[in-house]
Amino acid sequence: MNILYGVVGEGLGHAMRSRVVLEHLLASGHQVHIMASGKAVDFLSKRFAGVHQIHGYHMILEENRVRRAATLWSNVRTGLTGVPQNIAAYFDLVDAFRPDAVISDFESWTWLFAKNRRLPVISIDNMQIINRCALAPDVVEGHEAEFALTKAFVKAKLPFCDRYLITTFFRPPVRKPRTSLHAPILRPEILAAQRRDGEHLVVYQTGGGDRRLLDALAATGLECRVYGVRRDLHEDLRDGTLVYRPISEAGFIDDLASCRGVIASAGFTLMGEAVYLRKPMLAVPLAGQFEQLLNARYLARSGYGAWAPDLDDAGTIAAFVRELPRYADALATYTQDGNRALLAELDGCLDQAAAGVLGVAEGDD
Repeated sequence: MNILYGVVGEGLGHAMRSRVVLEHLLASGHQVHIMASGKAVDFLSKRFAGVHQIHGYHMILEENRVRRAATLWSNVRTGLTGVPQNIAAYFDLVDAFRPDAVISDFESWTWLFAKNRRLPVISIDNMQIINRCALAPDVVEGHEAEFALTKAFVKAKLPFCDRYLITTFFRPPVRKPRTSLHAPILRPEILAAQRRDGEHLVVYQTGGGDRRLLDALAATGLECRVYGVRRDLHEDLRDGTLVYRPISEAGFIDDLASCRGVIASAGFTLMGEAVYLRKPMLAVPLAGQFEQLLNARYLARSGYGAWAPDLDDAGTIAAFVRELPRYADALATYTQDGNRALLAELDGCLDQAAAGVLGVAEGDD
């Protein structure tokens, strides 16, 4: 089949999991055209031919908080001058490829093309869980307005897809049709990592690193391998039990696979990798980002770790370290057979699309 694949470029999580699906599609003999925005363009262009840049939603962050007004204005401004500037030219480009089906990882232009041409469209992402599942009341509590706003945005982003394949490490009840839940998509490097029990913590923290945070880490007595704080480094820098490390994919994955626990923001990709490797996590969601709050609260609800709105209280990290054995016991029950279940479901959807029986969804979203 000819498949048009859209990838939103906010962060690299969407691009990293799309890479896995794209490799599977190409290995299965499909022809694929990729439309991507933001950071996803460079990431995917290094691995695949036929990657085209389009405008996509992005966020403005400052001091671990989403700046909503600046985000809105930036998206409006860049949307008006986005790439491609001429939407008709974009449709002509895709028409020349003559896709038989569309797959979208939270990307709207490919979805729009599918709806305009009445093509089957399959959604693969983690965000749709906010709209298509019944979330536990205690997870939403205190953030009802933010939840309602995020849910409306997610619902409007990709409505009436023929199938929704949602990636998640937690399993709330599905409340809408054509929806299935699947374990997080894992990159090959994570699947190949040799999980083992070590004595260090992995800390991923952007910015300069608050002194209170660094003191709290030192107070644990554990070696803390800290990424993101010193981005100028080309080799390790040790300060007592704190080891500042340069950004390295291979080094980070090895540290993750061998650590006692992880302290980082509540991004879905790292959280899914930590759960798969059965590593407890202390998650700190970005302020103003409901999806990260959702991830963090469900992580704690599952017993796989803890969450905190910030790390200003030194007791937060100490409490996390004390509870590591309990979190490890809960994670010992987690199982995942690589990416097999989701990819098999996707293959079935594409077989139905090729046979003309997947259908165009109408009226029930």
